[in-house]
Amino acid sequence: MNSLLALFGAMCLLAIVPGPAVFAVFARAFSSGLSHGIYMTAGIVLGDYVFIVIALFGLSVLAEIMGPTFLFIKYFGAAYLVWLGYKLLRAKASSIDLAAAKDCSRVSSFSTGLLITLGNPKAILFYVGIFPAFINVGDVTFYDTASIMLAATLAFGGVNIGYSLLAVKARDSFRSPNASTVINRVAGTIMVSTGVLFAIRA
Repeated sequence: MNSLLALFGAMCLLAIVPGPAVFAVFARAFSSGLSHGIYMTAGIVLGDYVFIVIALFGLSVLAEIMGPTFLFIKYFGAAYLVWLGYKLLRAKASSIDLAAAKDCSRVSSFSTGLLITLGNPKAILFYVGIFPAFINVGDVTFYDTASIMLAATLAFGGVNIGYSLLAVKARDSFRSPNASTVINRVAGTIMVSTGVLFAIRA
């Protein structure tokens, strides 16, 4: 139990520190609404589930085998973020509610969140390198796995939904068409910058 609590604390710290996931979730919720932030968060958490399974069941070698596939996922995710940001920068909205929600689906928000996690070197480092320091991966039960996934859901899901709520609260402060344009520009710039940083970071 102590190990699980320590792992949960480490996950919370990792989630709180601003990074590609945080910026992307904030920008999407800011421009398109809370539901898009939640769907992106769900994709992020699913990506964490994938790495948890990899780490727990001795598949860490997969991270090395992936090689070019990992790089493809990383750069595809980065390019997709830049494209979404570009669409926001080009958007012309007459009201805040129409800003960008109609230009992106919840499925795309979910997929973007998943790609961000799967292409994030820090996620691989955490689960394959640091994760075993908290959990004895050689003696894990189904209950342990479920508990770890619950901890990841509460940590990464809770923190990112919190960022989504902050973004929506900030967005609700702006109601005019001019404010909508400003929001699109800010969110688009954040999204493009996040994509570029995501691509160039090791």
